[in-house]
Amino acid sequence: MSEVGITVKKAENFSDWYTQVVLKAGLADYAPIKGCIVFMEHSYAIWEKIQAFFDKRIKEIGHKNAYFPMFIPERFLRKEAEHFKGFVPECAWVTIGGDTELKEKLAVRPTSETIIYTMYKKWIKSWRDLPILLNQWCNIVRWETKATKPFLRTREFLWQEGHTAHATKEDADKEVMDILMIYKDLIETQLAIPVLAGRKTESEKFAGALYTTTLEAVMPDGKALQMGTSHNLGQNFSKAFRIKFIGEDEKEHYVWTTSWGISTRLIGALVMVHGDDKGLVLPPKIAPYQVVIIPIFYKEVEKDTILSKAREALTKLKENRISTVLDDRAEYTPGWKFHEWELRGVPIRIEIGPRDIEKRQIVAARRDTLERVEIKEEELLKTINEMLEDIQNNLFNQAKRFLEDHITSVKTYEEFKEVLRKKGGFIKACWCSTRECEEKIKEETGATIRVVPFQKEDLFSNCVYCGSEAKEVVLFARAY
Repeated sequence: MSEVGITVKKAENFSDWYTQVVLKAGLADYAPIKGCIVFMEHSYAIWEKIQAFFDKRIKEIGHKNAYFPMFIPERFLRKEAEHFKGFVPECAWVTIGGDTELKEKLAVRPTSETIIYTMYKKWIKSWRDLPILLNQWCNIVRWETKATKPFLRTREFLWQEGHTAHATKEDADKEVMDILMIYKDLIETQLAIPVLAGRKTESEKFAGALYTTTLEAVMPDGKALQMGTSHNLGQNFSKAFRIKFIGEDEKEHYVWTTSWGISTRLIGALVMVHGDDKGLVLPPKIAPYQVVIIPIFYKEVEKDTILSKAREALTKLKENRISTVLDDRAEYTPGWKFHEWELRGVPIRIEIGPRDIEKRQIVAARRDTLERVEIKEEELLKTINEMLEDIQNNLFNQAKRFLEDHITSVKTYEEFKEVLRKKGGFIKACWCSTRECEEKIKEETGATIRVVPFQKEDLFSNCVYCGSEAKEVVLFARAY
């Protein structure tokens, strides 16, 4: 990690600021393969926290983990035409194995619907075999040709993808929403990022889906970021792969399938939403370390007493399940350590020096507000726990206020373009529901419909683009 801090302001050069934070906070480094990154320990620890929360929640409602091959025969992808058309431009292909040319080229997993449903065809025969509720944690390769950016757009990334099969549409619909709400809980309660929930339009839905549900957040530069999606695939894939079962009515039926996923793009969202000019700011629930203890001594004679007190605090906090690290490296000054741990986003820094020993206290500095407070030894656990909870809530509330301030209602196309140019964020507008208007807006402004709210809102104007009668209220934004 470079000893030099962040050299650009978040408000002045957001893109460069983001890249500097990712690299200098030790989240990632560029790999020697164009478009790929190394997930370093700090980011992978965050991903493990995300995994642990989500894995526990889906297992509580009956899901299990499995793993499927990363190589997908071209003929599998071709079985569902819309899906094939949607993913082929991003596929990386294997055409030679060793020194032998393959008879059929293999895609390196861009998503796993086709390989999984080939297996479901083998496994599903009767209504007794349903539902199948499987998830896999894996890597994905999509050969992006656009400019790549760590965590947000890379050729290889990590994710989970759930794939379920059901006897009825109602069961599939329930699965889609159950998962979407777990995603929402993860993103809001753990990552402290508020999201908008709704459906995608026909042109923005997942290739091959009956419909797509989504969670969208706003970033500090006014762009939207898709945080997670859950899709009802209907019977499109089951018909393409001939996944049938004999129902309780003794008749043959096609299954209903769903798929859903979140990826390491969530780490990019964490950086953007909460970070500041000093570096990362991590919500306590997702931070690899919630507390760092830094002993401060000026004379060798003070060292043993202060280190002993620091280790005592470390033990007490760890025993109470507060993830804590003691930075007792002798080769670095306390000031250098302060800088490093601020850069890495640890929620609370504890300082213990000679005066603190005399006063039987410690000093705690909050990463979110940079406020420093003195804490009596006997109140350490109570105060640190309260402080961690307050930091988590404060980060969420700050982000929520920003989201609310960046939802702007407009009635005319001129207003639409002005808001997009000056402020960004989500633009709430009435739409006639035609693909033509949706495509024209995207072509002319770069903004897409990010969310069609689940609950229909009252119309307040004609269509924002064509001026004809509107059918629904939607939220537009430019997006990553």
